[in-house]
Amino acid sequence: MKRNYSKWQSIALIAAIYLLAGVAGVLLFRQLVAASVNHVWALLCADVAATVVVWLFGLLYENVSVYDPYWSVFPPVVFLLWAFHTGVWSLAVMLLLVASWYWGWRLTRNWVITFHGIAHEDWRYTKYRSLHPVLFHLINFFGLNMVPTLVVFAAMLPGLRLYESGNAANLFTWFGCVVCLASATIQLIADKQIHDFRAAHKGQVCNVGLWKHGRHPNYFGEIQFWWGIWVMYASLYGFDWYVLCPITMTALFLGISIPLMEKRQLQNKPDYKEYRKQTRLLI
Repeated sequence: MKRNYSKWQSIALIAAIYLLAGVAGVLLFRQLVAASVNHVWALLCADVAATVVVWLFGLLYENVSVYDPYWSVFPPVVFLLWAFHTGVWSLAVMLLLVASWYWGWRLTRNWVITFHGIAHEDWRYTKYRSLHPVLFHLINFFGLNMVPTLVVFAAMLPGLRLYESGNAANLFTWFGCVVCLASATIQLIADKQIHDFRAAHKGQVCNVGLWKHGRHPNYFGEIQFWWGIWVMYASLYGFDWYVLCPITMTALFLGISIPLMEKRQLQNKPDYKEYRKQTRLLI
């Protein structure tokens, strides 16, 4: 169902979809908690349920991009709701909330700026539609909706453990928060630089500012943000298997997101090959 809503009508529609998805997730979470299911597992099930609702509306509007804001909306909202659920408002939790809401604001803001409307679908999704028409719905559900949801949830686990740390906090907890804030700021600056460059030099390779020092400063900031969350966790719990959480997020970007973007840039911009030789992958 393709509709030519305006940009702000489309944003209002997606906000309504996410509200409905959130209600579905909360209702399932409450039922599972009442049935004595582990609260983190209940949260994961609620996350999956909310993703399914968003996926269904993506099918309805024939646009996988309905899912795009989920990445930036779910973590800060859940971290805040988890504080109300657990009743924990320790210093470590407050630092986590400040970091996650600043990061979420930045990423959602960038989505609003670059969003063209419900009729517009991200180039990566249209590519999958054309290359794999038979398998597309499986790719859509698992690869484009569910896998990112699960990876983000895994990356959030160190943050969720902070609610169990009591009032403990130390210098490295603060340092982790600073890493998160710096990461989101790097992304914010990179967004401004590339938007300004594209407006003035359409079709050219952005090689100014942060983009002069790294081909993907925005992805660098995203990866570093989740390592910042882990540093906050490690400051209180030490080094353990939770390090796999930011590693999983890093693998997603290095193995999928960045190679896709690199391939597209090489195809669309002749100068990108030389830029690639002269500029590091990340900052």
